[in-house]
Amino acid sequence: MATQRNMVQNSRALLCCVLVAAWEAVWGQLHYSVPEELPKGSFVGDVAKDLALQLAALRDRGALILDRGRTRYFALHANSGHLVTAERLDREQLCEGVQRCVLRCEVIVEGEMKVYEIEVEITDINDNAPSFREAEKELRMSETTPPGSRLPLIEARDSDVGVNSLQSYELSGDEHFSLSVQAGADGEKRPELVLAKALDREEAAFHELVLRASDGGEPARTGTARIRVSVLDANDNAPVFSQAVYAVRVPEDVPVGSTLLTLTATDADEGHNGDVTYSFKKITDKSLKIFYLDSEVGSIKLVRSLDFEEGDSYEMEVQAHDGGGLFDTATISISVTDVNDNAPELTVSSALSEISEDAPPGTVVALLHVQDRDSGANGEVRCSLVGDVPFRLRSSVGSYYSVVTSRELDREEVSEYNVTVWASDGGSPPLRSSAVLALRVLDVNDNAPVFAEARYSARLPENNAEGALVLTVRAWDADWGQNARVRYRLAEGRVRGAPLSSYVSVQAETGALYALRSFDYEEVREVGLWVRAEDGGAPALSSNVSVRLLIVDENDNAPQVLYPPSAAGAGWTGVELAPRSAEPGALVAKVVAVDADAGQNAWLSYELAKATEPGLFRVGLHSGEVRTARSPLARDAPRHSLVVVVKDQGRPALSATATLTVVLAESVAELLSELGSAAAPAEPGGSLTRWLVLAVAAVSCLFVAFLLLLLALRLRRWRRSQLLPPASGALRGVPASHFVGIDGVRAFLHSYSHEVSLTADSRKSQRRWAADSCCNTLPARPPPDKAAPLLGEDAAGARGAPPDALPDFLFVFTYFCFF
Repeated sequence: MATQRNMVQNSRALLCCVLVAAWEAVWGQLHYSVPEELPKGSFVGDVAKDLALQLAALRDRGALILDRGRTRYFALHANSGHLVTAERLDREQLCEGVQRCVLRCEVIVEGEMKVYEIEVEITDINDNAPSFREAEKELRMSETTPPGSRLPLIEARDSDVGVNSLQSYELSGDEHFSLSVQAGADGEKRPELVLAKALDREEAAFHELVLRASDGGEPARTGTARIRVSVLDANDNAPVFSQAVYAVRVPEDVPVGSTLLTLTATDADEGHNGDVTYSFKKITDKSLKIFYLDSEVGSIKLVRSLDFEEGDSYEMEVQAHDGGGLFDTATISISVTDVNDNAPELTVSSALSEISEDAPPGTVVALLHVQDRDSGANGEVRCSLVGDVPFRLRSSVGSYYSVVTSRELDREEVSEYNVTVWASDGGSPPLRSSAVLALRVLDVNDNAPVFAEARYSARLPENNAEGALVLTVRAWDADWGQNARVRYRLAEGRVRGAPLSSYVSVQAETGALYALRSFDYEEVREVGLWVRAEDGGAPALSSNVSVRLLIVDENDNAPQVLYPPSAAGAGWTGVELAPRSAEPGALVAKVVAVDADAGQNAWLSYELAKATEPGLFRVGLHSGEVRTARSPLARDAPRHSLVVVVKDQGRPALSATATLTVVLAESVAELLSELGSAAAPAEPGGSLTRWLVLAVAAVSCLFVAFLLLLLALRLRRWRRSQLLPPASGALRGVPASHFVGIDGVRAFLHSYSHEVSLTADSRKSQRRWAADSCCNTLPARPPPDKAAPLLGEDAAGARGAPPDALPDFLFVFTYFCFF
């Protein structure tokens, strides 16, 4: 029956607990009530339901239970959201001497950075019976003590509260005594032994009594103590304390063994009745472990160190007994003053290990709990951050602080933070503690690549090899990881109508710029392009840089002579007129030349390589002007050939030649007369050899052609002679040697004989004709010594060539050889 009654009471308590929790959840605070002595893992409350938390969020993010004490009493199941006991709860141990026992804890949901306070009230059960500090107590009472006298008895203690605490006393064993229970100012019941009937030592020297204490639980628990009353002879005076209340204040750091105070009680009797001893009449078990009373001296010493946080005051009652059984009672009050012996306790309840650099100001990165077990100014805690960091402290619920960002972060400036939080109390000297928050800043692609130079330029010699390295561009990205991976590419463009990508290329990873073709300075002198550097972020950021590629000229073009112009093949000699009356330095001609190269490679110089008359003409080194070096003389030839060499300044130097013909004449008619003369060139060297070679080749070709033609004619003539009869008629009087027959037609042949005289001076070359060697008319008659047969007759009387065919052939050959 009692068990069922307890179950009903527990069910009602749980129902009340749930109702109160539902009400408190609205205000962000939960209140539960559970009986003590529940086993570990017992259900306390449904936190997830009462706080309207999603179980999925609890499982993914997790939650923390923080107990404000040193021992963890509760736990939260992430799967169910239930609050359960983590230890067996003993109310008497947790809340000794406290009527209402409440434990507080906080729930922190990871990721949300929110704190929910939970109060759990531990209700009492009747698990402790009343007990006496002394199981047996001896009292002394004089036989002269009048009836009605009262003697305080030892009090029983019950750790339970309410109805489960001590409720009543009972006394049994002797008719001489009765029990009186007094209610103290604090509500405690104090038993007193009342003498109901006068004592007689001769009748009974002592009396045995039993004192029973009972609580109000169901079932009730009791405790007993045996009291032995010794009857003494008459004792006239009782001990008297010097003061009824002894009050003392001691700091909590007083050394162990120190004497806190000394009691003084005097007795006017002498001898054994005047000997005073001291003893505790009323003291708690906790105080009994801390203080020691010297029964002879009356001094109270400290046997264990004090702790203001465990107890700030102690009260007890002390009795002074004489040898005759009389006593006096005094109250002792010991107040413990706080000493700043506890540093603030700084706990990181929840903290982020990583934060994005684009997190907005005010983002919570950590939740801190701070407490100081001291009191007063010693327990006032101030928190601060060390150094210039982009964070600040913000007070949260209760003793919680949140660390939030105070401005935007920049990973490129600081990639990691070790934020030190100091907690300092108000003691003198102050005590402090610290906590370090390690926070890594995650990169965001907020930096575009930056080139090492504002612009690039390179010089590339023309006629370069295909694939030659031109230069390397470099760009750096202040971001990290994939956001800092830079790739390069060319911007669109065209060069001389062709895509830029056909001229140059850029290596995507290294930024190396290569020439894809050989450049010609005379075609392309400069290439301007843009190179883009792009990072690997999403979205990607990019930047451009200008690259100027200068083609460097090489001496790969010889000078080109514009004047005098040259014909294709053998070249053409320009003719210039120079008066014979020209003064020294007179301008005769000007050689004009250009060079397609540039710079030093296009700097031209002129020099006279050959001249018919050295010393007559000179050429300007840089102007190319041909001038007279002296006045022409009468003995100077009228026609002069000049060879001018034009050189550039390249390495190696390239050159070209120009040939000028200068005629010394006073007028154009004289110039034309000189040019029209058949005189040989003044310089027969190279030209004469060339003409002779051409003449020999021409003669050889004509000779071979003549032989072939003659052979064909002979064959034709022989064939016709076989078909036709011999000619019957003949011209008489004409020598046959003066005719040649060609295809049956007789043609008159002129024969010439002349003398040719060639000299180096064209003006002295001569040709004379002999009068007797020319036969251009028919003679009147033939020579007398010979007959004059007709051309075509065979003198030997046989068919074939006439006898004079061979001489004719030799004559024709001689003719062709000379002409």
